[in-house]
Amino acid sequence: MAREELTRLTGSGNGNCNHDDCPNVYRTATGSFLVQGEASDAFKPAAGEGLVEIPESVLKEAFRVLGW
Repeated sequence: MAREELTRLTGSGNGNCNHDDCPNVYRTATGSFLVQGEASDAFKPAAGEGLVEIPESVLKEAFRVLGW
């Protein structure tokens, strides 16, 4: 799946990041979500999974955009 196929819900590119390297939440065409953030080593996830850390403000922005 290419980035162009996703709906970006957060991150205007303002602040301390560039347009593509900020913590972000994306929505896929099937309605699921992808999260972009700092890689975390808090614990080892199951095979095929990964952990990312994002600020609370990013989730709040995504919820606002979705009307939740």
